[in-house]
Amino acid sequence: MPPRWPRQPDRQDPEFRKLDDRMNFAVHVAIAATINSGLWFFHNLKAATWEWLPWVTAGWVGVLLVHLLYIGAIANYSQTTNKSS
Repeated sequence: MPPRWPRQPDRQDPEFRKLDDRMNFAVHVAIAATINSGLWFFHNLKAATWEWLPWVTAGWVGVLLVHLLYIGAIANYSQTTNKSS
């Protein structure tokens, strides 16, 4: 069951931004796992010699680590002020 938000979702709300970023990361991980596992499955099934496949997987893992670093250490989830009012 997806998480329920007790109030109106708003990107200005720090708790909502944090949850939204983590859900986006989870989607990113799911897409990476799906595509990479499919590529490796067909690589093994066809006994193919895809020299590029380990590089694709390593690159995607690198991007996932950077994404995790961003949401875990760099992103600022403090209250923002709306200066356009």
